[in-house]
Amino acid sequence: MSRQVVITGLSVLAPGSADTAGFWEMITEGRSAIRRITAFDPAAFRSQVAGEIDFDPSAAGFSRREIRRLDRASLFSVACARRAAAEAGIHAGEDTDPGRLGVTVGTAVGSATSIEREYVVLSDEGREWLVDEKYGSPHLFDYFVPGSMARETAWAVGAEGPVSVVSAGCTSGIDAIGHAYQLIQEGSTDVMVAGATDAPITPIAVACFDAIAATTRRNDTPQNAARPFDRTRDGFAIAEGAAMLVLEERERAERRGADIYGEITGYASHSNAYHMTGLTPHGTEMSRAIDAALAEARTDPTEVDYVNAHGSGTQQNDRHETGAIKRSLGGHAYDIPVSSIKSMIGHSLGAIGAIEVATCALAMRHDTVPPTANLHESDPECDLDYVPLHARDKRLDAVLTVGSGFGGFQSAMLLKKRPRRRG
Repeated sequence: MSRQVVITGLSVLAPGSADTAGFWEMITEGRSAIRRITAFDPAAFRSQVAGEIDFDPSAAGFSRREIRRLDRASLFSVACARRAAAEAGIHAGEDTDPGRLGVTVGTAVGSATSIEREYVVLSDEGREWLVDEKYGSPHLFDYFVPGSMARETAWAVGAEGPVSVVSAGCTSGIDAIGHAYQLIQEGSTDVMVAGATDAPITPIAVACFDAIAATTRRNDTPQNAARPFDRTRDGFAIAEGAAMLVLEERERAERRGADIYGEITGYASHSNAYHMTGLTPHGTEMSRAIDAALAEARTDPTEVDYVNAHGSGTQQNDRHETGAIKRSLGGHAYDIPVSSIKSMIGHSLGAIGAIEVATCALAMRHDTVPPTANLHESDPECDLDYVPLHARDKRLDAVLTVGSGFGGFQSAMLLKKRPRRRG
């Protein structure tokens, strides 16, 4: 019999806020943190807006050596892991066996910020085809190896159990948490620090999404640029961010009197084997993941109280997702709220799935559904209740979150407020 898995701590770093409390306040107020890019001059780019984090690593407790060594995304991951473990009361070597404590970190683009910075230096601003290694950082190898993120995060919390990286595009965050959930279920670990991080606001990453016209062109009105499910949507706002959660075997958490956010009861991931970036409008691909997650959770579709949508704001994703929710939930899809927090914090690629799982845990704790900002004009093809503009109070006992990623990745996870009892 598989073991039950609960959430006992979490930490979010997202645009527009300095900590989890600020993040929750911002998204429930419906405030957008999208602004014109400040990390570099974006004038030459098609999309010039993003969700940036005003992050001071010194204030977050990092030493000068750590700041020099770690990529920005690694700094995010370590900062969130430390905070989440502290909130959960997990102290490796004291109350937690380090060998039964693991870490899983999701990321889509790894150390993109540092890799691009180093290339610019080594190639003399791109003038030299053959790069000069004499100018390279001694930490360059770590930037090329995504496993370094998981290693640094594991060191930060003292984890000596399973440590891994999950990189599955924009579902990396939900998949990393799903992998951690499965490790606890099967008995390989008792506690996992799991989540995801990405810092993709670099010229090369912005150029890549420009090339496929996936990002918004609303450069004159950044705060209104991200508008999932709106008839006038024209793509997502790229963003950076991170979230880490502490997952724990239920009986262990209860024995030590942990504050439990809720239980993860179902998770599934599927690949559509269809197209690198394309999706069918009827939603078959995502609905398979939703159906499998509900089946594992032994939950009827009518029990779902809220769907935290992928809601990227591209024309095809929002249609596909709407179709998937209808296919899986049937008529109940019209009776429950569905919303996208990407309307406020943008799309942080691999990190966003972890941020959205954390959002679901917070939503259940507060019985509050975050809104979809900037939703003013309904799209006839997206005809569910997307909670436009304002948050909504609602009892939330079962929440579904979904993710969709380039390459055909489709993932779903179900969370419940109160752990089930055996018997």
